[in-house]
Amino acid sequence: MSDEAAFLSAYDSVLQQWPVEVDSVDVPSRYGSTRVHVSGPKNGTPLVLLPGGGTTSVVWFANVGALSVGHRVYAPDLMGDIGRSVHDGAPLRGAEDLMTWLDTLFDELRLDGAHLCGHSYGAWIALNYALRAPRRIGRLALLDPTNCFAGMSVRYVLRALPMLLGPTAERVEAFHRWETGRTPENPTWQAFLGSTAGARRSKVVAMRRPRPEELRSCAVPALVLLAGRSRAHNARRAAAGARRLMPGARVDLLSNASHHSLPTEQPAELNRLLTQFLT
Repeated sequence: MSDEAAFLSAYDSVLQQWPVEVDSVDVPSRYGSTRVHVSGPKNGTPLVLLPGGGTTSVVWFANVGALSVGHRVYAPDLMGDIGRSVHDGAPLRGAEDLMTWLDTLFDELRLDGAHLCGHSYGAWIALNYALRAPRRIGRLALLDPTNCFAGMSVRYVLRALPMLLGPTAERVEAFHRWETGRTPENPTWQAFLGSTAGARRSKVVAMRRPRPEELRSCAVPALVLLAGRSRAHNARRAAAGARRLMPGARVDLLSNASHHSLPTEQPAELNRLLTQFLT
């Protein structure tokens, strides 16, 4: 079995653990097709979930059960990143192309008024989209957003470089263990993380921090949840920046969460806060 086939098999194994019925659709755009997993009641408020880089839509396995109770959940694989979305069209030159891609997704799925939630790189995309198209968003939830309210940790970037430049299962697993301080509780998720070393990505867009005046102008009701043990950045500095630059946002710190464990490990508090905010 090739590395890519092994990755897709591990991806499917995590998806099979979702505790709700899932429909998977491929949505066309000028950049290629986007794989979107859909769950929850058809008359539920639409909720779009954008994953962190390198984790794909299946990362929401511990959250989708709670979020699907009152929402119609749409979980896409990010264009340009690993997963089942196929980037075989126009190039992704920067953030503007990602915003156009998300515009198309909202158009094709008729998602005006949807809530938008993102983690890490996905949170950066979500925040930028809310700044660009606030009338299309109901509420905005940002989970340990990177390069939004504080810069990335130099130590984190340096620890990630060997994994990014020469990915192996051992390096991916060691990096996640260093950041989270533990081995994943779910063995299927652990196997998936190792398999991502063999996955193909075409373009992860460089993250430019939004300007302070852009953030102060954000009109979308927002929740910012920071991971207290995050090694991606200084969580308290990021929380202070969010409170200063988006004074209308609710900002909370989950003291026992790390950046990479936030969606998947001991998710009860995260699910409670998200559900409370979104409903």
